[in-house]
Amino acid sequence: MQKQRLKIINAKILAPGKCIPNGTLLLTGSSITTLSEGHLDAEAEIVIDAEGKYVAPGFIDIHVHGGGGHDFMDGTKAAFLEVAKIHACHGTTSMTPTTLTSSREELENVLSIYEHANKENKEGAQFLGMHLEGPYIAKTQLGAQDPRHVRDPDQSEYEGLIEKYPFITRWSIAPELKGALTMGEFLGRKGILPSIAHTDAVYEEVEKAFEKGFTHITHLYSAMSSVSRRNGYKYAGVIEAAFLMDGMTVEIIADGLHLPPPLLRLVYKIKGPDKIALITDAMRAAGMPPGESILGSLHHGVRVIVEDEVAKLPDRSFFAGSVATADRLLRNMVQLANVPLPEAARMLSTVPATIMGVTSKKGTIEPGKDADIVMLDEDLRVRMTVIMGNPVYRAPINQVFD
Repeated sequence: MQKQRLKIINAKILAPGKCIPNGTLLLTGSSITTLSEGHLDAEAEIVIDAEGKYVAPGFIDIHVHGGGGHDFMDGTKAAFLEVAKIHACHGTTSMTPTTLTSSREELENVLSIYEHANKENKEGAQFLGMHLEGPYIAKTQLGAQDPRHVRDPDQSEYEGLIEKYPFITRWSIAPELKGALTMGEFLGRKGILPSIAHTDAVYEEVEKAFEKGFTHITHLYSAMSSVSRRNGYKYAGVIEAAFLMDGMTVEIIADGLHLPPPLLRLVYKIKGPDKIALITDAMRAAGMPPGESILGSLHHGVRVIVEDEVAKLPDRSFFAGSVATADRLLRNMVQLANVPLPEAARMLSTVPATIMGVTSKKGTIEPGKDADIVMLDEDLRVRMTVIMGNPVYRAPINQVFD
């Protein structure tokens, strides 16, 4: 059976290293076939006139918990599929579903759903494997994690989980915990990314962790150490290590609140666009109206209130989760951090693809890559999302954004 061809004309295409001002893109089946400047003489069953809009690589969110009223910790197939759908409407074409610290029983229930949901996921962002956040984290840097289940790495536990669920692709851990470095080495041998998170490590501990394969830092600035004083001596923390270690990649919640504009600009200035991935770290209220919500699973989660475009504890003493979507991250980096659009788009596509080791198929608009693209108007609002050649979302023609 002949594969369907989709041709996009009159587009400003964000291709590797350049923006093609009047480009044409031909997608055949699930792959990008041709990228051309100007007219392309090729027949296609579907022709879309971009009318000068931007066409960027599909956004890759490597740290996301939920959206559309659902959380992966709900442990249902519906939750997985609905989260994937809502984020696809905001330009996300791939994601790594992320867990929270929980009991092993609850964690295994969530993991057991993944393969079933992955097979049925035809209308939402593709899954790139599971990201486990916790339970091996510092009790002094919990953030929104459940303290009841926090513990040091248990070798028999994590080896058993990885053997049983081979689609685990990254694991966020506090590297200073007993057994964490051994775990990092084991993860590396299995092709799983060990990431530094929820940690009170000092620079020297991060340095040792980097040597053992911890080459990435989870949500920089959130739930981690900075300069501290111990017995009168000052120590650099994880944040300083992230800046000083050129080979370390970082991810940031660029919602403008977890990191306000000056910090967005600082991270960009020091690390540069090739070492930063933009993440939503979104909870279930992403894509939903303000009001009450639940952080984590419906059964064991924490009640929160969503206002001012962020989730807060009911007493408003702390943030309790992001409600960002990927397109908002892009707009914030351009409008609040003064980052050029091609570089901001790279931090949402090429860099996360590199971190997750999927650049052979994803992260750039090039012939042979997966046909994952997003069309954006001049205000950087999503007008169309295409996943594996399938247009899964198109904004209504007369839609007016807030």
